[in-house]
Amino acid sequence: QVQLVESGGGLVQAGGSLRLSCAASGRTLSSYRMGWFRQAPGKEREFVAAISWGGGSTTYADSVKGRFTISRDNAKTTVYLQMNSLKPEDTAVYLCGAVRTWFQVEVSDRYDYWGQGTQVTVSS
Repeated sequence: QVQLVESGGGLVQAGGSLRLSCAASGRTLSSYRMGWFRQAPGKEREFVAAISWGGGSTTYADSVKGRFTISRDNAKTTVYLQMNSLKPEDTAVYLCGAVRTWFQVEVSDRYDYWGQGTQVTVSS
């Protein structure tokens, strides 16, 4: 079992920054890669970014490349999403997930565990 808890969301003006955190716990944590997704009202869950267990590999959605950075701490228990130059279209609930394989890491159906999400609202 893996437990995930997101934090760090809030209200920010366009052009601002936020850093989201995803605290992970579980006996088999080392078996999982971590990803961030987002879901706006009435829309499907959308891939944002993912990171390998060791942190050596990352991948991003085209819509956030150059603005968002995913990272994880040395203890491998917390994953971060640094979001800069935020836009109103970034407004959504942001969720972190844990997946066993890197294959199709951008596909939400492949994830085994999810957190409850944290709301990010960007005002224009």
